[in-house]
Amino acid sequence: MNKPSAFSLLHKNFNIDLFIRQALKEDISTGDHTSLSTISATARNKACLIIKENGILAGTELAKRIFHIVDKNLKVTVYKNDGSQIKKGEIAFSVEGSARSILTAERVVLNCLQRMSGIATMTNKFVNLCKPYKTKLLDTRKTTPLVRGLEKWAVKIGGGYNHRFGLYDMILIKNNHIDFAGGISNAIESANDYLKKKRLKLQIEIEARDLKEVKEILSIGKITRILLDNFSVSEIKKAVQLINGKFETEISGGVNKKNIRQYASCGSDYISVGALTHSVKALDMSLTAM
Repeated sequence: MNKPSAFSLLHKNFNIDLFIRQALKEDISTGDHTSLSTISATARNKACLIIKENGILAGTELAKRIFHIVDKNLKVTVYKNDGSQIKKGEIAFSVEGSARSILTAERVVLNCLQRMSGIATMTNKFVNLCKPYKTKLLDTRKTTPLVRGLEKWAVKIGGGYNHRFGLYDMILIKNNHIDFAGGISNAIESANDYLKKKRLKLQIEIEARDLKEVKEILSIGKITRILLDNFSVSEIKKAVQLINGKFETEISGGVNKKNIRQYASCGSDYISVGALTHSVKALDMSLTAM
């Protein structure tokens, strides 16, 4: 059996090496003049990643790739893998080699690790709150431009699932689409006609604003999933009963750590939470010389 790639959870359309090179270019530009002016070209050193806050680690595989793109001779030794629970004071990995190279890579590595670990930590908290219900936790497109691949990767490391990556891999008919199209029926029929004409095989999800719209969607069909947006818990329960497994269901809007367990108990297939990526706090850690 082939061993899965370290990047198997990373979306196939996210070019990891291109991202790294652009991030390094942004930070280094004409040169790391501080390191070049203060550190000997032959100096070698060792540094370790110190965890300063409890959480879920995400980004070690990315850190290894960043270090190796900066300097292929840097040696990275991992003590804590992605997805591991980490505690304040623990060492996640060490890196050894050119002192200049370590310092040049330091900030890009930390920025990615802290952001990804913060997302993975929050995701894991939400996932645990959904237990023991069948509901799967989804992220959204409320991500940092050009960093979506890393953020959705971190969600998966934290135990969540990815919603669509972009506008191209799923049809999601939201309120504005419905209103601009002239109603639910027009929107659904147009979407199906478009897929047939373009010979595309994409899932169709449509948003419902109330139980009346749920009933209208059910009478039309031709979709994969119904998005129950900003419904109360009691309304979600009624909607799930009405849908009765005919289509997948997804809850969104107003979901937080205080109420997600209630929503998860309603029997929906998915709950999507934008806060996993749009308002997460970075996990504190530092790269320290040994």
